[in-house]
Amino acid sequence: MKRIAVCPGSFDPITLGHLDIIKRGARVFDEVIVVVLNNSAKNSLFSLDERTTLISEATKSITNVTVDSFSGLLMDYAKSINASAILRGLRAVSDFEYEMQITAMNKKLVDEIDTFFVMTNNQYSFLSSSIVKEVAKYGGNVKDLVPECVNIALENKFKKPQV
Repeated sequence: MKRIAVCPGSFDPITLGHLDIIKRGARVFDEVIVVVLNNSAKNSLFSLDERTTLISEATKSITNVTVDSFSGLLMDYAKSINASAILRGLRAVSDFEYEMQITAMNKKLVDEIDTFFVMTNNQYSFLSSSIVKEVAKYGGNVKDLVPECVNIALENKFKKPQV
């Protein structure tokens, strides 16, 4: 049976920390589907289409990774594609409590799908999409924190008008 993992998130934008988790998951699972969840509670910088395009570009060299989007319960999506696992990254102990609550609820909803946590590489332990957006907004260099396609997209989003 094919081992399919779903790697969910808002990915606004995808960072090298996310990419690290995706690559490591791709070594363990037969297929990793990166699912951009449409979270109406968040005010996203990039549209859903922009995010899926950026992730597709950033992961194009990983042959067993595909990108999709979904609105609704993650476990409904995972069940519909016959996933056996949810792949989540952890940066710090502070992430663990929040992730445990979500995992417990997901397990209650669909018992046969397990969650696998991957500790982030130490060099990305401080990294979040929110931090990247904040730094980029004020002209800071995020080149070493995001894939090149994302760096270009951020520069375009925050380009100052010529006077």
